[in-house]
Amino acid sequence: MRVLKHLFDQNRQWADGIKKSDPEFFKNLSKQQHPEYLWIGCSDSRVPAAEIVNLLPGQLFVHRNIANLIIHTDMNCLSVIQYAVYVLKVKHIIVCGHYGCGGVQTAMDNQEHGFIDNWLLGIKDIQQRHLPEIDALQNYNDKVNLLCELNVKEQVKNVSKTTIVQRAWKNGQTLTVHGWIYDIADGILKDLDVCVTNASETG
Repeated sequence: MRVLKHLFDQNRQWADGIKKSDPEFFKNLSKQQHPEYLWIGCSDSRVPAAEIVNLLPGQLFVHRNIANLIIHTDMNCLSVIQYAVYVLKVKHIIVCGHYGCGGVQTAMDNQEHGFIDNWLLGIKDIQQRHLPEIDALQNYNDKVNLLCELNVKEQVKNVSKTTIVQRAWKNGQTLTVHGWIYDIADGILKDLDVCVTNASETG
């Protein structure tokens, strides 16, 4: 095994380390997963979901895509949400963006990039709706980071308005949708104070 052997070696070291601290960990993990959280985040390799919140395997159900978007025609994302809500019975859906997001920057730069432009159209719409607020900032990075925050808030609305989440609330299921953002520069999460707990709060 010459190709990527180092990754297999690192996997062995990781598994051995966990088994030393808890010999029954993987045996118990293989029986069932019972996460309380669904994390919808960005695909950026610098934003590892479980590590950020210091959770072990089995404690966080994860969906990631470019710029942490919830698009109502994305069957992949909607399937993840449905499975998490109806089968796993998660109690929290966390939409987590990050500052300096490349997807957000790509949406802002007004250049053609090919297929990805279709995916990022929603961010361009958010930018247009908040253009005076964004343009009032002088620093480019501040503009990007503000749009990153605005994007998370919009995606919280999108999750909350899915028929999946609406039906869960209608059936009395306890479910909260949160909007957070992660700062790669210091590893710290920020709560954006958007938290939706029932259908009446979706606006």
